[in-house]
Amino acid sequence: MPEMFSGVDNTMLICSECIEQGHKILMSRPKARTLNSDELSVETLPTPQKIKDFLDLYVIGQEEAKRFLSVAVYNHYKRVLQEITNDDVEIEKSNILLVGSTGTGKTLLARTIAKMLKVPFAIGDATSLTQAGYVGEDVETLLVRLLQDANYDVNKAQRGIVFIDEIDKIARKSENMSITRDVSGEGVQQSLLKMLEGSIVNVPPQGGRKHPDQELIHVDTKNILFICGGAFDGIEKKIAQRMHTQVIGFNAQQETEHVDKEHLLQYIAPQDLKSYGLIPEIIGRLPVLTYLEPLDRKALRSILTEPKNALTKQYQKLLSMDNVNLLFDDNALDYIVDKAIEYKLGARGLRGLMETVMADLMFELPNKKQMGTRQVFTVTKEYAREKLERADYVRLKNAV
Repeated sequence: MPEMFSGVDNTMLICSECIEQGHKILMSRPKARTLNSDELSVETLPTPQKIKDFLDLYVIGQEEAKRFLSVAVYNHYKRVLQEITNDDVEIEKSNILLVGSTGTGKTLLARTIAKMLKVPFAIGDATSLTQAGYVGEDVETLLVRLLQDANYDVNKAQRGIVFIDEIDKIARKSENMSITRDVSGEGVQQSLLKMLEGSIVNVPPQGGRKHPDQELIHVDTKNILFICGGAFDGIEKKIAQRMHTQVIGFNAQQETEHVDKEHLLQYIAPQDLKSYGLIPEIIGRLPVLTYLEPLDRKALRSILTEPKNALTKQYQKLLSMDNVNLLFDDNALDYIVDKAIEYKLGARGLRGLMETVMADLMFELPNKKQMGTRQVFTVTKEYAREKLERADYVRLKNAV
């Protein structure tokens, strides 16, 4: 027998079952959200110049990419935060494609922008994705990580940033039609189309395969910014072929003299991506195309010391907790940079080299700390050379 409850004026009664049912209905409705002080609004949205200035604190070089990225991100969030008007002008979504060799900072750029804007951020790897129904991950798993970073706040996740790395690895294997399905190549590209453009995606809360009895979370991707990155190894050949075929006539020799053959990536165009193996539909959904330059010696040297989270500053902070004042000799840093260039490891490889140099120090110095006594240690070129010459370079290169 349900229990009866009276209202404020004692003229109305409601049973306990009705209260429970009403509570379930209220809890199932989307909750009205109040804008937190750290959330984006039209007033707090940083300008492209401020976004670039923030990127300069963490990313060395890549001026062209930072400018393109700053404008694209600014325009995207203006679109998200715009007030509804009656002028029938609808701002379309502009996802971003970053092309650059490994270790040039593609992931770091995307992560730094998300950090500045304080929006949920997720990194996904396109190499693990397959077409629905095949062994591997479905494209929806990219959004699971975004939901987790937003603490499963769907509204917050729907304003986040998803970085899809290794997008070049899902290129079509061949331009010729094949009798076999390309489930990890063109099949993944087809699956990504609707998500990139903007649609309601059914996401399994914990990832993995969807099954009929599972409750799915509905995520609208129309306001999620997708940043794709890839090395596109060998695309320079496609660019060179295209530029050679375009230059015809009496001025052919004169025009080719202006082409920088050492940095062909700066001339990348959508047709080069199509020749590489991306389908036209997915190229159209990544309208902002920019490139990252290979890092030269000067840039790699700056990466070690100048950014806010520079590698040398990280090790100095770690050892300062053990009462050690760590210093780096300039010649030692130059030697580490030379080795990174020699083995073509890029910026990511600098960390592997630094870990090799610092491993014994990080093991031994904490044992020597004394209360009130601060130790001083300087990493010299001779010390760095000794540690790196003992290392297995092949193993180190493969690890990076």
